[in-house]
Amino acid sequence: VQLQACGGGLVQAGGSLKLSCAASGRIASIAAMGWYRQAPGQQREFVAVVTSTGITKYADTVKGRATISRDSAKNTVYLQMNSLKPEDTAVYYCNGAIRQRAFTPTDDYWGQGTLVTVSS
Repeated sequence: VQLQACGGGLVQAGGSLKLSCAASGRIASIAAMGWYRQAPGQQREFVAVVTSTGITKYADTVKGRATISRDSAKNTVYLQMNSLKPEDTAVYYCNGAIRQRAFTPTDDYWGQGTLVTVSS
């Protein structure tokens, strides 16, 4: 299984950006897909997640500014970020809890990361 993230870039404070992440390979089902981020010198932190049933959860730091969505047919997750702040600058990683075979536990998979830089 591979997760390919894209959509990062340089944006001014107050701007918007949409990240996407597509899962490919041997996939029986996806329980959840989400986003994490890691700023320079910081630990990786949770940003948002969406489950297979459409339940979403957000970190307090992005709540109200971020929307996570999922296209199950494409095994793709999106993260729309609005009102971006310099402190949102980080490498954003997508994560998937994925079953390669039915009726087996999920495994965690990570994308390669996409850099988001917010200038003040």
